[in-house]
Amino acid sequence: MVLEKIQKENDIKKLEPEELDLLAQEIREFLIEKISKTGGHLASNLGVVELTMALHLVFDLPEDKLIWDVGHQAYTHKLLTGRREGFDELRKFGGMSGFPKRGESPCDAFDTGHSSTSISAGLGLVAARNMQNENYSVVSIIGDGSMTGGMAYEALNNAARQKGNFIIVLNDNNMSISENVGAMSRYLDGLRTAEAYTELKRGVEDTLKKIPGRGEKIVYQIRKTKSGIKQLIVPGMFFEDMGITYLGPVDGHDLKKMIKVLREAKRLDRPVLVHVLTKKGKGYLPAEENPSKFHGTGPFEVETGAAITTSDKDSYTDVFSKVICDIGKSNRKVVTITAAMADGTGLSRFARYFPQRFFDVGIAEEHALTFAAGLAAGGMKPVVALYSSFLQRAYDQAIHDICMQKLPVMIAVDRAGLVGNDGETHQGVFDLSFLSMIPNMTVMAPKNRWELADMIRFCVDYDAPVALRYPRGTAYEGLKEFRAPIEYGKSELLYEEESIAVLFVGHMSELAESVRTELKGMGYSCSLVNARFIKPLDTEMIERLSREHRLLVTIEENVLSGGYGARVLEYVSKEKLPVHVCRIGLPDAFIEQGNIDLLRRENGLEKSAIVKKIIDEYAEMIEK
Repeated sequence: MVLEKIQKENDIKKLEPEELDLLAQEIREFLIEKISKTGGHLASNLGVVELTMALHLVFDLPEDKLIWDVGHQAYTHKLLTGRREGFDELRKFGGMSGFPKRGESPCDAFDTGHSSTSISAGLGLVAARNMQNENYSVVSIIGDGSMTGGMAYEALNNAARQKGNFIIVLNDNNMSISENVGAMSRYLDGLRTAEAYTELKRGVEDTLKKIPGRGEKIVYQIRKTKSGIKQLIVPGMFFEDMGITYLGPVDGHDLKKMIKVLREAKRLDRPVLVHVLTKKGKGYLPAEENPSKFHGTGPFEVETGAAITTSDKDSYTDVFSKVICDIGKSNRKVVTITAAMADGTGLSRFARYFPQRFFDVGIAEEHALTFAAGLAAGGMKPVVALYSSFLQRAYDQAIHDICMQKLPVMIAVDRAGLVGNDGETHQGVFDLSFLSMIPNMTVMAPKNRWELADMIRFCVDYDAPVALRYPRGTAYEGLKEFRAPIEYGKSELLYEEESIAVLFVGHMSELAESVRTELKGMGYSCSLVNARFIKPLDTEMIERLSREHRLLVTIEENVLSGGYGARVLEYVSKEKLPVHVCRIGLPDAFIEQGNIDLLRRENGLEKSAIVKKIIDEYAEMIEK
């Protein structure tokens, strides 16, 4: 087995040329087998096997720096740097990350997880290299989908300023998580079919260079000119005009061609973009036919590609998808927006029914929110569906363009709370904090599937900025008997007793309910309150509870800093209410990867730990 010869970085250089094709095959077989058991990002990794091999054959790691944009396509890179054994614990708690991690290997030059960052990070490394008079190569690998992110253009705009070699590898698979959209996608479409032009360019340049004494100067002048000649011989003119030499397009599955073009790029003493064409899911038919399904997958049957574990119950995303479509039938002012995540956010259903009122803006969360603000200013009711961790990128737009103008934009915050195996970069544990501090913003969270439906309808009718956060996974079907109408800024009192009151946020309902049941079984009197609104805070309820209770317990799947519990504590302290506040939430830390239930246990968000903390704090109060 050729793969067994790869024990550490640069071992691939020791292989015979005839072994390389076999290595590519073995890598694909290995990834399919392992990911079928652990889950993970399959399609993107199958598509970059030869590209990654070429990079490792041309460059020397860890001296040279490879920066993987997003990073979920770095599995082959991990294999070629001696981390084969780590795949048994891929994305598990304490195991190997599904993304590059500097703390995991010196061959991982930069931690990534969100898109469109690699060119900026690469430029930083180039500047550091130059200032310290060091000599190593920096290569930023970015996908065509990530090129829709504004940060990528900001970096490209600055790339030509940097002196010395800097290589950008544009991995063009014509496929992001959702179908690529926008002008850049159409531009690349043209380049993908421009091989004739590329060959012409090379042929013209090679011919001109043969002219004794003057050939090189002529080529130089042609490269500089803005004339029609350049239009003809330079298919990558967009990049050339930005001061970045364009090479390509090249077949990303032709190892020999990849090695040749990367060596050419390495020789250039300036920024260069290598345009590589790859096929997402390459080598595994189910992934080739349905790359979106295998972008991020759970365990599956290798023979068929069918998921091993499926649920016949609706997720919170499914409920959102159905309800927003139902609303769209009667309210023609409702429009929906996503940032390259139509399937993931459930908006693909709305897109099918109302294509004229659906907008996929690509990986451009900042644009998504300001675009929504413009739609709202024009009299429409925009609903923007984003993952919590990606919403972070549009924080300025939420403040400046939506809330400052009090525009009626609804933000559907999907994947809120712990998301599990994707780890630190994807945990949605900050949104309650950063949204609640914005003036004019209302923040809500549902306790179960029926309340989510009611809240969606409330948000669409609400004439001001509002954020509705809900988690990944199956929608809770407990507490069905409690369905009081949604009143602005009002919480829901489910059980009223005395002594101890548990106030929970959103999907912490099931956990809070079990905590109350446990306390009741131990002889404690305990009220249960569904917060519903994180902002505005239901101060009337807090004052009411403070009269008959000695301890208020808040439970939220958000960092404690700036969260719901912090707001309750602040109010109790300010008003000097005669009640103690015990806050249950996540620590001031980045939560690593792992099973969600395990992560909750590790961070004190599970029944036994909460009950013990409540009893201990209550006993301490009684003693006083």
